[in-house]
Amino acid sequence: MYLGLDLGTSGVKALLIDAGQTVVGSGHALLDVSRPHPGWSEQNPTDWIRACEAAIAELKASHPTQLGAVKGIGLSGQMHGATLVDAGDQVLRPCILWNDTRSHAEAAALDADPRFRKLTGNIVFPGFTAPKLAWVKNNEPDVFAKVAKVLLPKDFLRLWLSGEHISEMSDAAGTSWLDVGKRGWSAELLAATSLDESQMPALVEGTAKAGALRAELASKWGMQADIPIAGGAGDNAASACGMGTVAAGQAFVSLGTSGVLFAANASYLPNPESAVHTFCHALPGTWHQMGVILSATDSLNWLSEITGKGAGELTAELGDALKAPTGVSFLPYLSGERTPHNDSAIRGSFTGLAHETSRATLTQAVVEGVAFAFRDSLEALAKAGTTLTRVTAIGGGSRSRYWLKAIATALGLPIDIPADGDFGAAFGAARLGLIAATGANARAICAAPATDVTVEPVAALSGAYADAYHRYRALYPAIKGATA
Repeated sequence: MYLGLDLGTSGVKALLIDAGQTVVGSGHALLDVSRPHPGWSEQNPTDWIRACEAAIAELKASHPTQLGAVKGIGLSGQMHGATLVDAGDQVLRPCILWNDTRSHAEAAALDADPRFRKLTGNIVFPGFTAPKLAWVKNNEPDVFAKVAKVLLPKDFLRLWLSGEHISEMSDAAGTSWLDVGKRGWSAELLAATSLDESQMPALVEGTAKAGALRAELASKWGMQADIPIAGGAGDNAASACGMGTVAAGQAFVSLGTSGVLFAANASYLPNPESAVHTFCHALPGTWHQMGVILSATDSLNWLSEITGKGAGELTAELGDALKAPTGVSFLPYLSGERTPHNDSAIRGSFTGLAHETSRATLTQAVVEGVAFAFRDSLEALAKAGTTLTRVTAIGGGSRSRYWLKAIATALGLPIDIPADGDFGAAFGAARLGLIAATGANARAICAAPATDVTVEPVAALSGAYADAYHRYRALYPAIKGATA
């Protein structure tokens, strides 16, 4: 048996698979996000431990024998979070999360230093880790002075599980401190934020052993001590391992809290001016590119809260057949946007509202706005040298067939829906745990699932969608000009 642990923004998932990669069982526990000020997003790292314990306890209750047979553990987690611990590994402050934008001024200052784009292959986004540390230095100097280690969220769980300070390439690539081409920390970039390599975790590849389970926890869960823990991956790279998106030309669209258009690459292909993320993949010698939308299903969840109707109820009102855009447009910039704008200050909007605008029309506009944001990412990937011919859908929002039809039509690409199964980040983490424990061939293990059905673009609406996308593209500069 092999255990995958995925630390998401909204919860922790623990997934058991057997040696044949069949899912045996899973456990879940929820997490909350604190937003004490506009643009802030935080979590207490001790809550991650509580949630992880609860998820594993659920597994132990339902599958005690199988849990006791675990031979390897893999980790996945939300990226970019600044988890700061002192010399005694005590947490110094709440973790500043990936969707926190308070460090926009610090990010701009670092991005103005040409070394960052040259070495990391990326814009320094406010959500990345380095500008968060610059913010802490500027605003909480007493905390900054005590920082002994900067850990990413999943690697804080690793510290608890194993007592080791270790990270891996895919997650580290999102810090703005990694030389992404050389796959190692950059002393030069660390020094630019008044840090050094002693304050960073050691680095391994995602398929390598990175610590072992402490005896105390093994005894508590009925497991063997010293079970190897894989390096693991950031959540998107872990999802790619679960989906088998590990070779050049393979891609997926993730419709979760945030949205991601992810393409695997066989070589390092940076193009920071496109606002595409270029990161190391979890497998050695591989990289990937991502276009990132900060509010994907979060946009529909926001409308759900406003209307008092569940997200599923809202999309059900649209029916099954894809409709032509109505002229009402939505910009899904509720938390700012990354690709292609790198604008933490921009905010969302509806345009084209009229007396006859209904709730269903607003829902349709939200669905289309997110679809057009994915089209922005597709255009950015093309500028970065990556051409896609099809994508696979993952994430909770992919359960909406209407939404997938909208995305397929906006992208002009077929979207494959995997056969029933759990192929997300926790599954990818479990696969990495299997590889680390057994030495199995990584590409053979990270195979793609069978396709259940393919959602094709609706050809009859391609022109209407193209016109609506051009309207959508014209709105960002107009809204920015009106609100700057």
